Amino acid sequence: MTENTPTTPELDHAETGAPAPEQLEQAVEELGGAPVAEDAPLFSYFDVHPDVVAALAEVGITRTFAIQELTLPLALAGNDLIGQARTGTGKTLGFGVPMLQRVVPPAEGGDGVPQALVVVPTRELCVQVSRDLATAGSKRGIRVQAIYGGRAFEPQVAALQAGVEIVVGTPGRLLDLAQRGDLILGKVKVLVLDEADEMLDLGFLPDIERILAMVPDKRQTMLFSATMPGPIVTLSRSFMTQPTHIRAHGNDEGSTVPQTTQFIYRAHNLDKPELLSRVLQARDRSLVMVFCRTKRTAQKVADELVDRGFAAAAVHGDLGQGAREQALRAFRSGKVDVLVATDVAARGIDVTGVSHVVNYQCPEDEKTYLHRIGRTGRAGSEGVAVTLVDWDDIPRWQLINKALELDFTDPPETYSTSPWVYSDLDVPEGATGRLPRSQRTREGLDAETVEDLGETGKRTRSGGGSGAGRGPAREDEEKPAGPRKSRPRRRTRGSGAAVGDAPAAPADASSGEAAATGDGAARKRRRRRRGGSGQGSAEPAA
Repeated sequence: MTENTPTTPELDHAETGAPAPEQLEQAVEELGGAPVAEDAPLFSYFDVHPDVVAALAEVGITRTFAIQELTLPLALAGNDLIGQARTGTGKTLGFGVPMLQRVVPPAEGGDGVPQALVVVPTRELCVQVSRDLATAGSKRGIRVQAIYGGRAFEPQVAALQAGVEIVVGTPGRLLDLAQRGDLILGKVKVLVLDEADEMLDLGFLPDIERILAMVPDKRQTMLFSATMPGPIVTLSRSFMTQPTHIRAHGNDEGSTVPQTTQFIYRAHNLDKPELLSRVLQARDRSLVMVFCRTKRTAQKVADELVDRGFAAAAVHGDLGQGAREQALRAFRSGKVDVLVATDVAARGIDVTGVSHVVNYQCPEDEKTYLHRIGRTGRAGSEGVAVTLVDWDDIPRWQLINKALELDFTDPPETYSTSPWVYSDLDVPEGATGRLPRSQRTREGLDAETVEDLGETGKRTRSGGGSGAGRGPAREDEEKPAGPRKSRPRRRTRGSGAAVGDAPAAPADASSGEAAATGDGAARKRRRRRRGGSGQGSAEPAA
């Protein structure tokens, strides 16, 4: 249903172009958060700029989704609004089309200072939203720039100096560039907070409030979220002007996706790799996302799947940004068809064609469960969600089951040889724990190159590694370059030289004493001998 906040006056629907409340309510019930195939209104019906309509038509988008149909009349009229609908129902264009309508491109007099700002919780969502907006605004010549952590400042600063109309960014990097004076927010006339509930979960609320203090008070503000927890409602009341709350029927809060078939199995941890291998051999399955609770488990599962013959890749916080984007590009292009991810790293990943989601480890709560299985069954398509619950996680699962009012209180004890695995998921009877060589047709992760992003805080391996080293645990906590704490120097075995440093002074073979240091004091170095040989290795520096 559609409802107004207590401070929202009755809107003159004739002036705003919005449908009457009873029409909105009827439309929401009919649409139910899914796109209407043939009778949904065209984007041109809402007086969207012809260039935007043409750009969307080129990629096969002509008719509106439910949330778009409900929000476009209000958003195009310049009203503040809160859009609430389940993930995968087209919220990006719900705010993106009105934003593209309002900004002024260079050909029409734009000066290159950002006129619109979209704040998103994660790097992956940042890349996705900026790509979608750039596609829709291409024919108008609207420049869109993604601003997020994990990669070098310089290219992003150079793009801002060259001029952009729309900035899409994560809170941490946006604040960094704004405080440095590289990002000017004084001309922002449209502000969007996308996936606001996820930003709250990631602890970005203070950063958002600081960003809000930098943008003009006179602006249009749109907030989109799958759920509306109390702090988000409080925040919206403080920085929005008489917002209209549009809530599509069957949103993520307390509901599952009707197009997704769910299977819950009680599985032993030691048998999960075998069971997962059979799930991945289901007939007619396409792309698959496998969710784990920890970064270590995600990497371990991905490595084991590759060893079993599957084209798999991992996305988690211990990977550098280059490696994460490499895995996502390979997944989107089909070079790998299994993506193993942690919950934080997977927030905002929107890849079409995901037919199956596997919860390798039981999610923490019902919100996480809904987020995970929301990666399939998107845009009205059908999907399958398989959850493997270990014995220790049964109490946690039962709480999720009760909160979502599901019918899986006591999941059946299931092993990789259980007959219902084959019948439920349409797995061939002869399937084993390894993918047959005849079916190994994907190119794999190595077929996708690692882009040199000038990553911040990355580790490089000696010998010119890829640089996809350990990234920060939090998805967007990189800060500007500054004094760095010194780390203990590593020494290569048998070389006596610290990696990255000048070679150590040669030691005297007879006495074992090193050359004198800068203060003239001679230091002795002990030598280890292996198996009686004269070859030793220097101990690490203290």
